[in-house]
Amino acid sequence: METISIRAPSTSSSGTKARRSARTRLPAAVALLPTALVVLVVYIGCMLWTVRLSFTSSTLLPKLDWFGLTQYTRLFANDRFVTSAENIVIFGALFISGCLIIGFLMAVFIDQNVRGEGLFRTVFLYPYSMSFVVTGVAWQWFLNPGLGLQKLVRDMGFESFTFDWLVNQRMAIYTIVIAGLWHGSGLTMAIMLAGLRGVDKDLWKAAKVDGIPTWRVYTSVVLPLLRPMVVTATVLLATGVVKLYDLVVAMTLGGPGIATEVPAKFVMDHLFERNNIGLGTAAATIMLITVVIVLAPWVYTRYVRPQGRHT
Repeated sequence: METISIRAPSTSSSGTKARRSARTRLPAAVALLPTALVVLVVYIGCMLWTVRLSFTSSTLLPKLDWFGLTQYTRLFANDRFVTSAENIVIFGALFISGCLIIGFLMAVFIDQNVRGEGLFRTVFLYPYSMSFVVTGVAWQWFLNPGLGLQKLVRDMGFESFTFDWLVNQRMAIYTIVIAGLWHGSGLTMAIMLAGLRGVDKDLWKAAKVDGIPTWRVYTSVVLPLLRPMVVTATVLLATGVVKLYDLVVAMTLGGPGIATEVPAKFVMDHLFERNNIGLGTAAATIMLITVVIVLAPWVYTRYVRPQGRHT
């Protein structure tokens, strides 16, 4: 009776493969080294330096003294910062929810195999290709009571028509929301459309056979399948909300008064105009913490939880 012997792989051959693999990875590691140094020094280093300055009494020039939490106490007692925080919450809630709803509806419309699909995709996505500065200037002209929509309607004979939100302290923040929705909905549409094109056609056939209404299929079947796209779009929109600056500057300069003040503008003004580095970096640190809070769930669901499942 023949015996089958199984020969274990030699240690020398596996060591040779490991050395060969290391030599192969070495050029890539060397090529990535400058980028890694830039990330460590410029990005992470500057973030840590900003956090450090927020605990100092720096004004025009940086200082390395220890001021404790005094800057943060002053920050949250500052009416301008409190107003900017309230504005960013209003803008963020309306902007993110509005972009998700409008973008999803536009994606559903395009997904119906309409004629001129390429044209509609271009038109819907075109605003996102422009900078926030261009968007802000365009909407400032359009919403200006003396130049835009109000004047146009009144020239048509409706002299009692009034749309002065841009100069109304209570409504000015909503003009920023309108411009933001026009700018960001196209991005959400593109993400959602990619998800809709991946939905199995057999689901629609089964729904038609069962007589399930179309709206019910979208809400109960399609939307749960699009959860990764919804999360991705939400994270992208949320990071844009936190760093909102140029759209406000282009449209209102934070006015009327401080009605449209946002944290990023508060930081820039105190760093470069009011010569208060300590207070400005404290506000910047709060923004950094907000970004980390926004990104943490996405990083966990995208990278940490899948690895946990495999183990």
